[in-house]
Amino acid sequence: MGPSHFIKGQVQQLHVLDYGLFKVHANGRVIGICGFLIVTDLDERILVDTGFPQKYADDVVAASLEDRLGGFGEILQLTSENMPKSQLAKAGVAIGDIDLLIITHTHIDHVGGLCDFPGVPILIAKAERDLERPMYWGKVQPMDWPDREYLQVVEDFDLGPNLRVLLVPGHAPGQLALLLDLPESGPMLLVSDAISRPDEVVEAFAGSWDEVLAIKNGARLIALAKEKGAQIIYGHCPAQWRELRKTPEYFG
Repeated sequence: MGPSHFIKGQVQQLHVLDYGLFKVHANGRVIGICGFLIVTDLDERILVDTGFPQKYADDVVAASLEDRLGGFGEILQLTSENMPKSQLAKAGVAIGDIDLLIITHTHIDHVGGLCDFPGVPILIAKAERDLERPMYWGKVQPMDWPDREYLQVVEDFDLGPNLRVLLVPGHAPGQLALLLDLPESGPMLLVSDAISRPDEVVEAFAGSWDEVLAIKNGARLIALAKEKGAQIIYGHCPAQWRELRKTPEYFG
C-alpha cells in the first residue's frame, strides 16, 4: 500500500451508519449491520463499508431467494433509509462527496455497494483484492470487481495523521480494522468482524476463515485497545448496537 498519510487532515468526526438488521439462523442472534463515515478537518470524507446490495432494499424477498441467503439468515430491517446514500445524507454528505472507500472485507453485508461509487479509490487488503471475485457469502459470488484505483494493504500503516489501518486476517483473508484518535472521544478501535462481539473471544472464533489467525489477531486488537485506552466498536455486537450513537449524532 503506498504512500502513508494518503489522508492529509486530522480525523474530527466518526459517524456510525445504520445499514439494517439481520437475524442469524444458526443461533437466533439479531445483529446490526454497520458502516462508518470518517470526516477530517480538511473536509476529507471516508466511507467504511457499504452494507447489503441495493437489490435488498428494492425487494428483500426476491434478493434473498436469488442469493440463497435463507441458508444463513434473514434480513429483518433494510429499506432505502438503510442504504449508504440515505445514511450519508443524515450527516449532510452526498455520494459524490466521498474521497475514499474502505472495505474491511468482502462479505455480503460489507461489500454490497462496492460498485456504487464511481471514480472513488478503494482501499482494501491485497489478500481480498487477489480473490477472483468478492467473497459475498458461501458459494454465491455474483459480484465482479469494479474498474477503480485500488489501494492494496499488505501491512499496518498510517492512512492519515490520526488514522491507522490494521491488517488483521482471520475472519476473512484480508480483514482490516481501523484505529483513530478523536479530539474529544479519544482513541476508537473499529475492529469490524475481526471481533464481531466480545463472546467471540471465548468461543475461539469458531467458524472463521482461519480460526488460528482470528484468535491471534483478536488478542492483538484487545491488547492494542488496552494499550491505547481505546473504545472498541465491534462488528456485530447486539448489546452494543442498541446503545451505539448513530448518525446524525457522531463521535468527535
